[in-house]
Amino acid sequence: MNAMLENGIVVTVAGVLREYLMLLFGNQFLTDLIMKFIGLGALIGVILTAAIVFTYAERKVCALIQVRLGPNRVGGRFGLLQPFADMLKLMSKEDIIPAGCDRVVWALSPMLLFVPSALAYAFFPFDKGAVFADVNVGIFLLIAISSQAVLPFLMGGYASNSKYAMIGGMRTVAQMLSYEAPMVFSLLGIVMLTGSLKMSDIVAVQADNVWFVLLQPVAFVIFVITATAETNRTPFDLVEGESEIVAGAFSEYSGMRWALFFLAEYANLLAVSILTTTFFLGGWSGPVLPGVVWFGLKAVFMVFVFMWLRWTFPRTRIDQMLSLSWKVLLPLALVNVMCTGIGIYIYRLL
Repeated sequence: MNAMLENGIVVTVAGVLREYLMLLFGNQFLTDLIMKFIGLGALIGVILTAAIVFTYAERKVCALIQVRLGPNRVGGRFGLLQPFADMLKLMSKEDIIPAGCDRVVWALSPMLLFVPSALAYAFFPFDKGAVFADVNVGIFLLIAISSQAVLPFLMGGYASNSKYAMIGGMRTVAQMLSYEAPMVFSLLGIVMLTGSLKMSDIVAVQADNVWFVLLQPVAFVIFVITATAETNRTPFDLVEGESEIVAGAFSEYSGMRWALFFLAEYANLLAVSILTTTFFLGGWSGPVLPGVVWFGLKAVFMVFVFMWLRWTFPRTRIDQMLSLSWKVLLPLALVNVMCTGIGIYIYRLL
C-alpha cells in the first residue's frame, strides 16, 4: 500500500498489468501496443461515462438550485436510468440531412468536434507518473489542440445551408477566439512561477509548496470565467439561442449527430475541470488518500462549480460577452502577469 501511494496507484496498476502481459506474450513491442490500446480504451470510457453521469448530475444540480425534484420517474424515485432513456431516444430518432447542404463537411463536423476534446486528455496528469504524454510544452500543445474546436462549429454552420446555422457558427468563432486570449494570459503567471510548460511540473511545484489558487487568485477567477465561455455554457451559451438563431451551428442536426455536439460539451466540461484542478488546485497532490482519488475529488468539485454557475446566472448578450473579454478580462490578465513578474523579482532580491 505504501508503495502504491508513493509511486501512484495508477502507475502501479499499469506496471502490474504490463508485467502480466509481458509474461503472457513475451514480446515487448506487442505488450507496449496492447498497453496503448488499453489506455486509449480507458480514456474513452472515462469520457463516455462522464457524459452519461453529468447529464444526470446536471439535472439534479439544477433541481437542487431551483428547488425542484429533477429526474424521478425512469429508474425509480431518483430517476437513475434517465440518461439511458435519453440515449435510446436519440438513437431511435431519424437522421435528417438538409437539402442543399455540403454533405461531406456537414457529416464530418460533429465527429471532428469530439477529436480535440478527446486529445486534450492525453496531457492530463491523473496521478504521479500517470500521464499519456508528459511533454515539455504540454500547456502550449493543450491550448493549440483545444483551440481547434472552433473549426467544427464553423464547418457545421457553413455546410448546413441555413442562415441560422451560419450565424451560429460565426458567433461561435467570435466567442471562442475572444476568450482564448485572456485564458492564455491567465495561465502565463503559473508558467512564470513554475518555470515550465510541463503539466507534471506544475503539479509537483504545488505539491511541494502551496496551491496556485492562493498565489494566483485573479488568474483563477479569469480562468474559470473563460473556461465557462469556452465550453459554451450559461451565462455564455451564445452559440445557440432559441429566440434568435434556434440551435445555432447545429440547428440542422438531429439524432445521434446532434448528440455528438453535447457529448463534446460534457467532455469539455470535464476537461476544463481537470485543467482547473491541475493548474490551481494541486492536481493529484493531497494527504493520506491516493493521488488519483484526490484528483478525481477535485475535478468533480469543479464540475459542480461550473454547473452551479450555469444555473445561477442569466445568459448575457453577445456584445456584453465580447466587451467583458476584451475590455475587462484581457487587461486584468495582463495586469496579473505584470504583478506576478514584479513579485518574482522582489522575491529573488530577498
